[in-house]
Amino acid sequence: MIKETYSEKETFALGEKMGEKAKSGEVYTLDGDLGVGKTIFTKGFAKGLGITENINSPTFTIVQEYEEGRLPFYHFDVYRIADPDEMDEIGFEEYVYSKGICLIEWGHLIEEILPKNHIKIKIEKDVTKGFDYRRIEICEY
Repeated sequence: MIKETYSEKETFALGEKMGEKAKSGEVYTLDGDLGVGKTIFTKGFAKGLGITENINSPTFTIVQEYEEGRLPFYHFDVYRIADPDEMDEIGFEEYVYSKGICLIEWGHLIEEILPKNHIKIKIEKDVTKGFDYRRIEICEY
């Protein structure tokens, strides 16, 4: 499925809509270049889960846990992971095989350890369609 957004507000709203529909145990990967809107999307997703806390990308902590929403939400940023085996140190399998929702920024970097069934989201810019235009591809595996 392809979605197009033309503002940060629309990207946030798409994330929020997906968060509202997210189900227990689902794993999402979120890929795209730096500055493409992954964090905006994630903030919307978290709001859709009922989370009111400020959402920041956990670049240095790898995972941030949010328990206040309708389901636990585990937000990963694996940009700094050099080897997928490093994920064992943080108990990655306990998160992805839990009843919570996992959203993993830069998920393609750990593709080989992801559950077989997950949802891939890729965000791309196209400045010929406007500075805030985003093409968002959503695929279920």
